[in-house]
Amino acid sequence: MAAGQSEAAIATWQQLRQTYGDDPAAAAALYQLGQHDQRYLDQLLQRFPAHPRSVEVALARLSTASAPEQIRSLLLLVARHGLHHAEAEAVLKRLVTEYGASLRPEDWQAIGFGYWKKDIYGQAGPAYAKAPATPQTLYRAARGLQIGQRRDAAIATYRRLAQAFPKAPETAQGLLHLATLVPAQDALTILDQVIQRFPQRAAEALSRRADRLEALNSPTSAAQARQSLLSQYPEAEATIELRLNRARAAAAQQNWQAAIDWVAPISQADLTTEAAAEAIFWQGKWTLKAGRSDQAQQLFEQVLQAHPDSYFAWRAAVALGWNVGDFTTLRHQQPSVTAPPQRGPLPAGSAALEELYRLGQDRLAWNRWQVEVADPQQLTVDEQFTDGLMRLGTGDHLDGIYQLTSLANRDDSQARVQQLQQAPDYWHGLYPLLFSNLITHWSQQRQLNPLLVTALIRQESRFEPQIRSVAGAVGLMQVMPATADWIRGQIGLNDYRLDHPEDNVKLGTWYLDYTHREYDNHSLFAVASYNAGPGNVARWLRRGGFRDADEFAEQIPFAETKGYVEAVFGGYWNYLRLHDPAIARLPGINAVADSSSGLISHYNTHR
Repeated sequence: MAAGQSEAAIATWQQLRQTYGDDPAAAAALYQLGQHDQRYLDQLLQRFPAHPRSVEVALARLSTASAPEQIRSLLLLVARHGLHHAEAEAVLKRLVTEYGASLRPEDWQAIGFGYWKKDIYGQAGPAYAKAPATPQTLYRAARGLQIGQRRDAAIATYRRLAQAFPKAPETAQGLLHLATLVPAQDALTILDQVIQRFPQRAAEALSRRADRLEALNSPTSAAQARQSLLSQYPEAEATIELRLNRARAAAAQQNWQAAIDWVAPISQADLTTEAAAEAIFWQGKWTLKAGRSDQAQQLFEQVLQAHPDSYFAWRAAVALGWNVGDFTTLRHQQPSVTAPPQRGPLPAGSAALEELYRLGQDRLAWNRWQVEVADPQQLTVDEQFTDGLMRLGTGDHLDGIYQLTSLANRDDSQARVQQLQQAPDYWHGLYPLLFSNLITHWSQQRQLNPLLVTALIRQESRFEPQIRSVAGAVGLMQVMPATADWIRGQIGLNDYRLDHPEDNVKLGTWYLDYTHREYDNHSLFAVASYNAGPGNVARWLRRGGFRDADEFAEQIPFAETKGYVEAVFGGYWNYLRLHDPAIARLPGINAVADSSSGLISHYNTHR
């Protein structure tokens, strides 16, 4: 409310404050009234500390506050409720350096959570070490200390976690990390504890035990451990990886039947993991090489039906001859893209929040959501889903996509997670169509498939224009400054800013066009080159040893680039199946449920 606003407007804000006293709508009234009377801002901070307006007020007051206790209180408010703000990291650092001696354990937990959310794990560890002891805080303390290269402190904290909370899921993960920090013989003892006490992690521990025995020159014991893995945990992720490795060794000798036999049990089980999709796809490839095309077709169809969102579903669709673009053809394809459907219901939050969300009032919805969340450090599954959508609505694409993606990693309520993953908003949140006009324009200019460019941007930056990598890459397409300067000379560009979306996409699409031209429009090599550099891809091609593009992708020696290729083309496939009507209508590939009344009713029962 600007200075000099009419008395009628002030009266309206007063009426709103009085009528909706405890509702987040009153926070806006207090903020506006506070522009004339600071006492209303005091009420705002006291009654609605989580509201984004309160964070603004706290940051503004920090510039003039002089009393240490007031400064500390304002800093803590921002640390707890303002992690979305650009100044949050500086606030966390100031709390630690200037007020560390006076902070309570609960304050240290808030600081640890802040650093953890910002991926500053080396600082999160020491903060969590001073927080109240829970399985989560002790695990994060130990893991943060480990990442921060404080090995002895990490070992001691992992052991403290195991002693204080012997049955907690975090303890299982902590023991697996601890086994990497201690001598091999001690590691075997720790891994045995995981096998005995945590059935859900036993297969992983047994696989690591086999690797340790191999390193100790005990091949017979290692072989026995792997045989136990195969017989006792046939559906575990570690078992799938073992079967795939054995199958690949047989395929390298062109022993197709042996390769098929190794992975056949996986296709006969009802498994939903990416590793299972990979195994079934390769079983199809090897079955095709063995001359059994009908069986191969069934396996490729199984990948599409059981794993429709997988990178390997796209590769299976290509193997079946579907018009979805292959490595050698998708560059020039121009898919027909439709906008996402109307927003669906929210599984958490008030009716007012849902109304704002479905009307597209994203900033107001976000403001309300900050106040409605009971504990941002311990979100329920429904709250995490809603939080992801709220963040996406306000432009926090990095954390929004992360919140939705990481639902699959939760140990609790997996049945509920699977229900939420049937919602259209889940998939459209994971693969949002952002900067679509800009991407379409420059894709047309460079003769690139716009969905490939969209998927690459999603992988590079999660659509964050200001993001910078540790290597110095900037912006939506993560262009290195030296590369941008070279491109400027190629295209005669006078001036540019890499953190400006228009300039970044102009330069990034030019480079993606360049890598395509370097490799005769072969998108696999072009995308791999975008990540690893043309020199590395050229060396891999000279090395040879593969018979087709899928084998090349499998044999990429850089783990980061191999994962990057699968993520970009998996993203392309998901954008295609979600937004191209011709592809979305194909049977068995689109797991997105309709926003039917039944689904809405089902959500509302979980409020």
